[in-house]
Amino acid sequence: MVHCFHLAGFPKGLISCVTGKGSEIGDFLTMHPGVNCISFTGGDTGIAISKKSGMIPLQMELGGKDACIILEDADLDLAAANIAKGGFSYSGQRCTAVKVALVMESVADTLVKKINDKVAKLTVGPPEDDCDITPVVTESSANFIEGLVMDAKKKGATFCQEYKREGNLIWPVLLDNVRPDMRIAWEEPFGPVLPVIRINYVEEGIHHCNASNFGLQGCVFTRDISKAMLISDAMETGTVQINSAPARGPDHFPFQGLKDSGIGSQGITNSINMMTKVKTTVINLPAPSYTMG
Repeated sequence: MVHCFHLAGFPKGLISCVTGKGSEIGDFLTMHPGVNCISFTGGDTGIAISKKSGMIPLQMELGGKDACIILEDADLDLAAANIAKGGFSYSGQRCTAVKVALVMESVADTLVKKINDKVAKLTVGPPEDDCDITPVVTESSANFIEGLVMDAKKKGATFCQEYKREGNLIWPVLLDNVRPDMRIAWEEPFGPVLPVIRINYVEEGIHHCNASNFGLQGCVFTRDISKAMLISDAMETGTVQINSAPARGPDHFPFQGLKDSGIGSQGITNSINMMTKVKTTVINLPAPSYTMG
């Protein structure tokens, strides 16, 4: 990509690409005196950068535990389609993936079955075969995901599918009857694992969303727009989607996270503003230029 910029005529040195392990080049890049702004996408590394970067503007998108609240009056077919797509596209390796479904108990059985039917149709295999679920990025990531799954199994979660893994490839897993004492209820798997927590009151769902240290996105499924707006106002997230899965959205929309999900706001105008320093020059004329008093 950088080579294409050079071919397009960008002045030499205006854009550069530096590659290497974060442990080798990270501190050099983020603490170099010539750097006066940092935009970073990642997780815990972003928090570490923010502690070292000094007095320069930061723009960070650091992951999330995007909660989906499903009310009793929701269109369950619509909700199931969006939850399956939102939870398992890119094998769940998206900051805006659905990371936890908080569903009213009265419709939970029906919704879980509808989601499960869609999960059963997902294809699993290598990316060159255009499969829906492909290997996660590293073996350490697969090990982390497996740790969350095994913790949920040990504590009594209901497995809608048999857990299966081959190397970095993890088959999609829908976990029902997840409780707040399970790691998967709070930690971001960044893989094809979706927990379902059953709630009796919408306030339970809002509380679980807000109790998270993340606050990137959330979504609400209901036919009542007034309820949707009230819930959206109460959710401590940068964006709330109503009757749709979390998503980046158009590039001119502000895209930001609260709490450990980030600093600042992305989006064309927002990014330009973040990378702009305002300077003021005041000209003091030798004589008053307007009448005083």
